[in-house]
Amino acid sequence: MRYPYELTFIVRNDPSDEVINNAIGQVQSWVEANSMGQVTKVDRWGRRRLAYELDKQREGYYVCLTAEMDPANLAELERNLKLSPSILRYLLIRTDRN
Repeated sequence: MRYPYELTFIVRNDPSDEVINNAIGQVQSWVEANSMGQVTKVDRWGRRRLAYELDKQREGYYVCLTAEMDPANLAELERNLKLSPSILRYLLIRTDRN
């Protein structure tokens, strides 16, 4: 059974938009891999200044992704997010949308 989730993550700031787009596409492919889930909305918040320095970065590119996912496969998604060098931080929460 799939539930609605919100995944907000910060991509390492890069002058090239292509690198940022590739990182966002990679996260989308992780969500949709092996019929794990389906991305319903991608909301790009853009470049923002971080509250404190993360991995020698003062700015990051914020993205909020809404998806329907199976909870059994969340561990694999979180593992990929933690190991990705282009993702500074992420927050995955289950939303209760009726």
